[in-house]
Amino acid sequence: MYKIVNDFPNQLMLKAKEGPFISLYQPTHRQNPEKSQDVIRFKNLVRQMEEMLEETYPRKEIEPILDIFNRLSEDKEFWKFTYEGLGILYAEGQAIIYKLRRSLKELVVVSQESFYIKPLIRNFQSADRYHVLGLNREGFTIFEGNRYGFDEVELGPDVPTNIKEVLGEDYTDSYITAGSQGIFHGHGSRKEEIKKDTEKFFRFVDRFMLENFSKKYRLPVILVALGEYHTLFRKISHNPYLLEEGIRMNYDILTVDRLKEAVWEIIEPIYLNKTKEVVTRFQEARARFNGSDDLAQIARACAENRVDTIILEADRLIPGRIKLESGTIEEGDKDLLQYGDLLNNMAEIVINNGGNVVILPKERMPSETGAAAIYRF
Repeated sequence: MYKIVNDFPNQLMLKAKEGPFISLYQPTHRQNPEKSQDVIRFKNLVRQMEEMLEETYPRKEIEPILDIFNRLSEDKEFWKFTYEGLGILYAEGQAIIYKLRRSLKELVVVSQESFYIKPLIRNFQSADRYHVLGLNREGFTIFEGNRYGFDEVELGPDVPTNIKEVLGEDYTDSYITAGSQGIFHGHGSRKEEIKKDTEKFFRFVDRFMLENFSKKYRLPVILVALGEYHTLFRKISHNPYLLEEGIRMNYDILTVDRLKEAVWEIIEPIYLNKTKEVVTRFQEARARFNGSDDLAQIARACAENRVDTIILEADRLIPGRIKLESGTIEEGDKDLLQYGDLLNNMAEIVINNGGNVVILPKERMPSETGAAAIYRF
């Protein structure tokens, strides 16, 4: 059994108790010729996974797992629509699949303890995620993305996305008619009625965006619309996540690449500022002895639920795990199956305790150890 999911953390991560815990990551592609090689790479990773499983588990337990992954490799409809990366987690007969908008290194981790989730944390952390609201007086479209690109959000068949569907019988065209001399009969001039309709429509869009996206995800919203629509929409909007800076162009005529460039020009300074702020917080906390990059100290703080925020190096693997009863580190060798990844274990504990996890590339880390923690007190 496998299914595509978008929520993080997922219930499988939170509730699965028995291993093996399988985490598979690979880069994928949207277009050929690279796209045609994705299934081949996936099958190679599945073979690696099989070899890892054979080291610990009997064949009768491995076969049902392989069946799920082999069925996925033969699912032609699934492989037709991929983004830049793929993340798959398996445990207790279930596999959940994340189609990701950032490229990943190929990696398979089979553990008796837990999933390897650092790549997913990095993908879902809010530092560089955003929403784009494409708007004109006829309709709207919502996009979601990060620094690596974005895609249109499917709103479902029951969501009205154009002015006629939203206003229904109150739409201007239903009660204003033109006479033979071009004189309009109704409740006011056509220009005034169109303006009223547009404002009603924009109010609906603002409420819909706020209630269904901004309150839930708390991501910055970039408005893409003609200048005149910027003025009206911002006048009526109650969305605190709507950025002051937007793109004053008709989103319908922008290419995906041009829109991506324009959006990232707005988001990049915000992303860099957020990561700079968390690094500065750590440096200040360490100076007050309220933070550390010492792995043993961080492990103890994790076990005692004293970590407010932990910064982890993206591609670093340190075999080991935290013994929660003592707060000490049980070091491993290169065998991730038995011990798992220490940094990943720290991330899991902090998330489960309601703390924050930030994943940064090596060059942006404030530490050489692979971890930097800010304590609660």
